[in-house]
Amino acid sequence: MLLAIDIGNTNIVIGCIEDDEIRFKARIATDVIRTSDQYGVEIKNMLEAFGIQRSDISDCIISSVVPPVFNSVRTGVIKVIGKQPMVVGPGVKTGLDIHVDVPSQVGSDRIVIAVAALAEYPAPLILMDMGTATTIEVVEPDNVYMGGVIFPGVKLSLDALTSRAAQLPGISLDRPSHVVGKNTVDCMRSGMMYGTAAMIDGIVDRIGEELGHSSTLIATGGMAQFITPLCKHHIILEKDLLLKGLNIIYKKNKR
Repeated sequence: MLLAIDIGNTNIVIGCIEDDEIRFKARIATDVIRTSDQYGVEIKNMLEAFGIQRSDISDCIISSVVPPVFNSVRTGVIKVIGKQPMVVGPGVKTGLDIHVDVPSQVGSDRIVIAVAALAEYPAPLILMDMGTATTIEVVEPDNVYMGGVIFPGVKLSLDALTSRAAQLPGISLDRPSHVVGKNTVDCMRSGMMYGTAAMIDGIVDRIGEELGHSSTLIATGGMAQFITPLCKHHIILEKDLLLKGLNIIYKKNKR
């Protein structure tokens, strides 16, 4: 059984995959001050909570966009399963032809998502990951990774707004009932949710104009299920792209 871990800015996604089936998926908070021992205990407890024994784990693969946390998690994994994890990074085979200025600077999570999407959908693709940051990736035929767009995620934008505007309260990000709000909370909620949806629709339109063709649109990430229904474009929701992509990359590079 493969232990797959993706270290994000807000959450660490942990999953176990057996025969290409995801046995479980869970999240723990990303914390730069946790030690390898603490992460090891968290991972061990998570496995046991889902009925997975350490002896069931045959190998591990990790992707990370948080360098200060990566070593702690990697060392914690080694302490739990006694194996050195495979790490998504330069030198790992992905099957992508990366056409950007500095390929090594592309976040590993963006690469993993592109690999997973290409395994299930034909290019051209526009891929969206709505997490701490919202990233948009463009993948053309022949597995050509063209680059993309990065902008603040919904919760990050809300945190910035409430921290810098004294009279604006913290709010929950529920779906707005109307675009035009009748009170401060509804106005903020509409701005965050419909504003992000409109931004995505606008960027998708501009990408289409730049490329000269339409693409299949796919979204993942914690906020995707809330934002995609508000978009005018048809966007396919895929919740498990990260784990699926890690599994595919592991098999391409299996030791």
